[in-house]
Formats: sequence, structure tokens, C-alpha cells
Amino acid sequence: MGLRLLHLNLHGLLRSRDLELGRDADTGGQTLYVLELVKGLALRPEVDQVELITRLIQDRRVSIDYSQPKEEIVPGANIIRLPFGPKRYLRKELLWPYLDDLADQLVNRLQEQNSFPDWIHAHYADAGYVGALVSRRLGIPLIFTGHSLGREKQRRLIAAGVDHHQIEQSYSISRRIDAEELALAHSDLVITSTQQESEQQYSRYGCFEQNRAEVVPPGVDSSRFHTATLKSESSEVLDFLTPFLRDPSLPPLLAISRAVRRKNIPALVETFGRSSVLRERYNLVLLLGCRDDLRHQEKQQRDVFQQIFDLVDRFDLYGKIAYPKYHRREQIPAIYRWAANQHGLFVNPALTEPFGLTLLEAAASGLPVVATDDGGPRDILSRCKNGMLVDVTDLEALQDVLEQAGSDQHQWDKWSENGIEAITRHFSWDAHVCRYLALMKKRLKTLPIRPSVINQDALANPIGENLLLLDLDSSLDKQEEENLRALREFLDSNQSEKSHALGVLTGRSLKLARYRYAELHLPDPAVWITRSGTEIYYGQQNQQDDLWRSSISVNWQRENVENALSDLKDYIVLQDLEHQGPYKISYLLKRPDEMILPLVRKRLRQRSQAASPHLRCHWYLDVVPLRASRTEAIRYLSLRWGLSLSKVVVIASEQGDGELIRGLIAAVVPAEHDPSLEGLKNQQRVFFASRSKHNGIIDGLNHYRFLSR
Repeated sequence: MGLRLLHLNLHGLLRSRDLELGRDADTGGQTLYVLELVKGLALRPEVDQVELITRLIQDRRVSIDYSQPKEEIVPGANIIRLPFGPKRYLRKELLWPYLDDLADQLVNRLQEQNSFPDWIHAHYADAGYVGALVSRRLGIPLIFTGHSLGREKQRRLIAAGVDHHQIEQSYSISRRIDAEELALAHSDLVITSTQQESEQQYSRYGCFEQNRAEVVPPGVDSSRFHTATLKSESSEVLDFLTPFLRDPSLPPLLAISRAVRRKNIPALVETFGRSSVLRERYNLVLLLGCRDDLRHQEKQQRDVFQQIFDLVDRFDLYGKIAYPKYHRREQIPAIYRWAANQHGLFVNPALTEPFGLTLLEAAASGLPVVATDDGGPRDILSRCKNGMLVDVTDLEALQDVLEQAGSDQHQWDKWSENGIEAITRHFSWDAHVCRYLALMKKRLKTLPIRPSVINQDALANPIGENLLLLDLDSSLDKQEEENLRALREFLDSNQSEKSHALGVLTGRSLKLARYRYAELHLPDPAVWITRSGTEIYYGQQNQQDDLWRSSISVNWQRENVENALSDLKDYIVLQDLEHQGPYKISYLLKRPDEMILPLVRKRLRQRSQAASPHLRCHWYLDVVPLRASRTEAIRYLSLRWGLSLSKVVVIASEQGDGELIRGLIAAVVPAEHDPSLEGLKNQQRVFFASRSKHNGIIDGLNHYRFLSR
């Protein structure tokens, strides 16, 4: 059997043909790269199968293609579309609440196939989050490629004067950075496009380890991007652009990108408008994706286009600038070649550029470049020597470089030749795929064997086929005896249902939990998840589940975690010894403060600690191993004992219980609950009861028909 590979690319619009590149901020170079990589891998003899997981979308605003569950790319490679979240198309910043659902679906799907892929490759932060969860639960090696990183984006936006709150609102930047940290913590291989990306951008992450990173520059499709111009091409391009240009014979300054802030196109337009030299020497040609009615575009795109329109009017650039509403993907190679034949320049003015595939396409077409002095362009130009770098935040510098780059015809010819030669030598797709596969095979030989948690002996299942998990710390109150009696009678009346089991969730130790639970006189639990998800016990046994303890202990350093948080004494204080555990450090907040979580995460990242903080009831902070939590303990039980997550019901009522209301698990939220849970009403499998506590639990169980009378 050859290699079996699973790629995750969750956002944007992805299909095997006619990619709608530039349609929006989510359908750009990453989409094209992933599709070309999957194609290239499927054609290799050592690869047996490649699956590309993306989102299934049912929306009249987009093509019906994106609603097909399965689509062949080439023999041996398929797009698999799975539904998660609303049916309609969503931008990537709105997908976060639904990613746990996808992770649960993927785990179920892979279990049903009875054969796991050799690697999962996650592209971008959202896929990195899902890939980390699936890798953790099934022990499948993980590759992560960020494509663009949240910390770098945040740094650039702040430097540009954008308010931090606005960044958070627009880009969900904190969730993105946390997802990137999680992906890096679980990755066996991190693939970057450039050395600079590895050394300067990924290195800002606490969970990044340099020895796991490898530089594999993307390739160029030489069958599309080359210098051999067809006779009809130039006239077709001219017909396409002539309606905009007074003198189409002038060389173009060509820019191809999405209409998003990061690409910084308005700065190029302003620079062109300011320079009489550039206006006399060139036309400006902008291919910024396809647009119909700007009113239907995302706000970011509308803002970018409005800036461009205002600048065109301000500098009176009519007849000197082209920005067509539509172009087809198959036109792009011809436009590069036309620009090269006209002795123009390709310009990439992006504020951040993780790689810059368009630079390679231009180089392969013989078109010299002027590019941002950031990220990928540095590596590309150091190898290709086919143009100039510039600080694009300095408009005077950008103007000087553009004027200089086109002033020497001999230099232009040299750059053109250098680019063509370098692409052949360094940036072919064959070279990219060969390097990629060699790295995977090398890493597979050195990876430790991960024991499977999947139980092979179904007869030993101690928890049945249905599981109700009660929260001992908040949803059960012995003071409400009358309502507690109703719950007790409800559960007692269903004890004959042997396939149904009761479980307990608690932050307490097993000893304290048993003592507290005995006061309630409820049926005996089949499973105890104690100390905030770090310990699991069954029935009346006092012996821990050793496999769970072993799986969460990876890279856990309790003393180092305490040291990392020792300077936060003004905010938190350690709880008494009886509330501590080998894999749980418990603090009490001196005053309620939601900002304690990002502060603690920051300290843990700074000290490279594989740990995660959890805040409950606004006062109680637990720090546990990165791989441990109440929700991960539930997933572990599901895997070990063959328990379907759809047959698990949890009770959530307090701040911090949001982690339980994710994925395929059913949740009951009693009427008396913390306001922080209100925002979770859009989750599919959550029931908000109209009655409080024990009565609300009964209503929820009836709603899910969990027990039969």
C-alpha cells in the first residue's frame, strides 16, 4: 500500500476546476496551492490516495458545485465536503464555533473507514485547530502549514494604526493565534515557504520548535506559466483592457491579488498617482478578483475598492488605470506574458506576504518584479535575482524603486532571463512534491509509536451505549431536596435501562467527589471524570484509567507551570492542597477578571509550557496539560468504549461550561445559567430549559428522549 494522505482546507470556495480566485478574501492563493499540491501528490506512484476535506455549502449565492459531498480531482484524489455550521457560505472568521463539530465528524468518519491516513496536513489556523484535535484523538501524525499567521497579521495591523479592538472584531485574532499555538503543539512537521517565515514569524509562537520546521517552496505549473506566446493572446488581452486605457501600447505595472487590506493595493494606486514619471511611462493594471455589485461584497472588499475609486478620481487616472470587474483564471498566464512582451513590471505591494505565488508565475513568464520586503519575496528574489524589494509602507521609497526598476532596459532583460532560469531550477512542482514526500517518509521513520485508545473488547464496556454526565460542582444542589427528589425518582425509574449509564464531572478529587455525591442519594455512576478532566475512574474502583493518564502527561511539567505563573500573585492565589492534583494546578482569582485567561496563556507560551488554563464560575482557575480537559476526557471515553458522541448528554450551567457545548455532544442548559452561555444558543445540539437545575435536567432528558419510562 502506498501513502494515504488527508488534507484539510476548510474555508473559501474549493472545487477541482475553475477556481473562483479573488472572489473574496478567502478564495486566493492558498486555495490554488492546496489543489495543485493534492493533484501533484496523487500522480506520484508512492501515493495511494489523497483526500481533501473542505466545507459543504448549500447557498444560492454560490455554485451548486460546493454542495456535492464528493468530487474527483484526478484519479486517486477526491474533494470530500462535510457539513458543519449553517448551510450558507460563511467567511472564515465566522467558522470558529463550528470547528469542534467537524473534528467529531472526522474522527467518526475515520473510525468507520477502519483505516487511518498516514498523515493529516492542515492548512491555515482553522484547519490546524481541527487537525490538532483529530491527531490528538487518533494518534495520526500532523503536518501544519499556516500560509499566513495571526501574530504577523496582528503586528502589521497595529503598526498601521488599526485599533486592537477592531482587529479582534474583524479577524477573531485571539482565537486564530490560540488555534495556531494548538496546531504547532501537536505538529510533527511544519512546512514553511521561506526561511524568513520559519525564523522570524513562526518563532514568535511558544509552541513552535525549530527542529520540526522544513522549508518547501511552492512550485509553478510550467504547462501554464511560460514565455511561449500564442499569436492570438496579445490581441485578446488588449481587447480585455482597451476599454480602460487611453494608450494600451504602454508597458503595464501589473498587480494581481485579492481586494483585501493586507495586499495594500491602494498604496500602489496612490504611488502611481503621485509620480508623473510613472504615469508617463506606464499604465496601471489591477486584477483584483471578480465582482458584480459592490453592495454584495464583504465590507473589507468594499472599503478597498472605494479607496481605489477615490484615488483614481483624486489623481485623475482615468485612461491610465484598468481594474476590470471580471477575468477568468485561464486568462492569467496570457496577461503575464503580454505584460512581459510590453516590458512591464509585476508589482506586489502587500503589507505581509508569507510566500507570493504570483511572483513565481511572473518570473516564469519572463516578467521582472518589484515586491514587498517581507516574507516570501525575500527568498524568491534572493534565488531568482529578477527584480527589487522595497519597504511598501514608505510610499516615497516605493515610488523611487518603481521609477528606477523600469529605467534600464539592459537590467530589465537580465532580470527577465534570471527569473525564467531560476524557476526551472528551484521552483517546479515536481521538485516541490518530491521534497514534500521525502520529508514525510523521513519523519515517519522517527515518529514514536502511539498506542491506540480504541477498545477491541466490546464486552468490557463499563459505560453502556448512552451516557448522562452530571456536573457535581454546579448542577446538583442537595439544598433543593424537593427538586432533587424528582430527579432521583426520574433516574431510579430508568435504572432497568441497562444500556444507559450515569457519569460525574467534577473538579474535585475522587475521594471528595464520592463523599459529596453520596449525600445526593442518586444512582451509582458508571464513570467519574475528576480533577477537571485529568483523571478517569470507573464504578466503585479507585484505580485510574492509566491509558488516559499516559496520554495527557505528554510534555507536562507541573513545577515549571507554577513557576511560569508565579509573577501573577496580584491576580491569582493557589488553592489548598486538597484541590491540587498531579495534572491539575488550581488557583483562586483575587477578583473576577475575564482577561486572566489570555494573560495566563501568554505566560505559558512564553515559557513553552504544554498546558492550558480553564476558568469556571468566574473565580476558579485550573491549569491542566494541553491534551487534557473535560471535553477531551469525554472524547477519550467515546473512542475507548465505542460510545457514539451523539448518545452523550452533558449538563452545562456555569461560566466555563462552554467547552462542553461543542461538537456532536448533546447539552442541557437549565433556566438558571450563567449569561456567558447565552451566545451558544446557535449550536445545534443544545437545549435551553425553561426550568431550573434538577427540573431543567429532567426536561432536557425528555427533550432528547434520553431515557424511556
